[in-house]
Amino acid sequence: MFGLFKKTLGVCLIGLGLGILLVLLLPLTGWLFAIGITICIVGLVWLTC
Repeated sequence: MFGLFKKTLGVCLIGLGLGILLVLLLPLTGWLFAIGITICIVGLVWLTC
């Protein structure tokens, strides 16, 4: 049960980060771009743990 929750949360984090990145590729603002990348990385790390 907890493992399934962890994977779901990781996928949601990756999706959120990618969504932020896709929205922000139009007006390339550095700090929001960094936040999107950070969320993606956190999601990937969460999935691999």
